[in-house]
Order: sequence, then C-alpha cells, then structure tokens
Amino acid sequence: MKFIQKIILAFACCSVSIVFAAYPDKQIVMVVPYAPAGSTDVLGRILAQVMSKDLGQTVIVENTGGAGGTIGSARVAKANPDGYTLLFHNMAQAAAPALYAKLSYDPGTDFVPIGMVTDVPMVLVARKDFPAETLQGFIDYVRANPGKVNFANAGIGSTTNLCESLMKSTLSASWTSVSYKGTGPALNDLLAGQVDVICDQPASTLQHIRAGNLKALAVASKDRLSTMPTTPTFSQSGMPGFQLTVWHALYAPKDTPKPIVDRLTKALNNALKDPLLIRRYSEMDASVAGPDTANPTYTSKFLLSDIERWKAAMKNAGIKPQ
Repeated sequence: MKFIQKIILAFACCSVSIVFAAYPDKQIVMVVPYAPAGSTDVLGRILAQVMSKDLGQTVIVENTGGAGGTIGSARVAKANPDGYTLLFHNMAQAAAPALYAKLSYDPGTDFVPIGMVTDVPMVLVARKDFPAETLQGFIDYVRANPGKVNFANAGIGSTTNLCESLMKSTLSASWTSVSYKGTGPALNDLLAGQVDVICDQPASTLQHIRAGNLKALAVASKDRLSTMPTTPTFSQSGMPGFQLTVWHALYAPKDTPKPIVDRLTKALNNALKDPLLIRRYSEMDASVAGPDTANPTYTSKFLLSDIERWKAAMKNAGIKPQ
C-alpha cells in the first residue's frame, strides 16, 4: 500500500511540474487600474509588449479605472491565482490604506509582488495660457486668488492627487480640486483650458509640453530632467526639498504558485534589459529597475514600508481616510 501511495504522490508531483512548466499556455491580462492614455497606462503597455516576447504569449492591457486605482486592484486581488491576471500599479498602491477607510483588499497581503519596474519624477504643468510662467509665479497667483485655481487630478488616491495633496500641505494654499477617472480625461480638459494645472508624469505630459500646448512649471526630481533641461526643479523654484518620484511595480494575486511567480520575475527582468523598453522609458525620463529591486523579496519589503510612510505623511498633512 505504501508503495502505491508513493507512486501516486510521485505522479501527482510530476503532473504539477508539467503544468507549471507549460505556463503560460494562453493570453495573460495585465490590469492597469486607470483610464487609457495616462502615464501608468503608457508604461504598462510598453512592459506588456516586451514581456510578451519572453513569455511566448500575448500580454494584453486592460484598463479598469476608478477610485484612485482601487477598483482595478480589487479585481486582481480577487482573481484566480494562476498567473493569467496581473496588476501593474504605481505608488498609489501603497497610499490606498491611508486614503480609504474601507478597502475590499489589503495591498500588503493580497498580492504577490513580481518586482519593481520603474521610477518616474512628477512635473507640474499648466494650460498654455495660464498667467504664471514659473512655480513661484504659480505660488504667488494661488495665494493672490484663493480657491480660484482649478487643480486637476486623475482621481482620489492617484499619483496626481497625491502630488497635489502634498503641494497643498506644503504651501498651505487654497485651490479647487477637480477629480477625473484617469489622467487621460484630466489632460483633455487641461488641453482645452477647462482646468488650470496638473501634477503628473512626463510619460503623459511631455509630448504636449514639446508641442507648446502645455507649459512645464517645475519638476519634482532632485535634478533637472534630460528631456526638459530648461525646466527647474521644485527646490530651485520656491519649494525647497520638495521631491516626488512615482514607483511602479508588477503584482500577481496572493497564493500564485512560486514557480509561476519565478517565471514572471524572470520575464520581467529580461524585459527590463530589452533595448526597446530601455529606449522608450528613457524618452519619458523613467528609470529602469535592476535585478536587485525587480524581485518579489525587495518589492514586498518596499511596499510594506511605503504603506507606513504614506500613512504618516497623510496624517501629518491632516488628510483622513474616507
């Protein structure tokens, strides 16, 4: 009897190994929890395109926007942990617990991180006919016209909203927040002159800045960006020490088998070495993660640490979970 049990167990283990070895054998869905055309969407689509080559299966992007990225995150958290539904998200994943009192998932425990992908600086941009030409001019205008500036964001909890919230807290300024269901709709209204400013990533704003349809007031990086060398940093322009870069990572639902996570991590690291991805990310001033950060262990520790950081930051800013 024991001999037969051993044979059955060996056969079962062999069958599981074959299943994992065959992964992936169908299309993979990468959920981006924002509307199309925003920065996270653009970066995710580039990653999906390059990872498809390594995995031998198409990785398609599906946009599930709303509620600052929490609707898309909840969808992946509840998905079958088989490696065929992934989440590409930014730092709003860590800020969600500080902004939402009732989440249907736990960002720190309901996902298996695949690895970090990129860091991107934020840039404050204004409609082309906005009265101010610099960050200091913006600050002066806001203080002289309390409540009159319409500050767009891609939804409560989005990176644009986080940047706006930190700016408002730092400046103790008053303006009108205008929330959208993603960066794309917000930028459309900014380009049309319906709102005044937005704090967003170069991935979605740079082309409009170069075309003269928007004007960059300042970048939230330590140094000036190579793609916008004439645009000063926040620190150089009236807000000393203000820096904000947006990190992005790739996740699978919790309980995804380790062999599948390992395969995805390998595909991610190969993608991050691909010349096409490196060139496309560089064009948007997005840095590319290396193997020391593009792995589950580092990303998990970083995510948990950043969740606590945002809880403290929002508390200090007087922002309570809604």
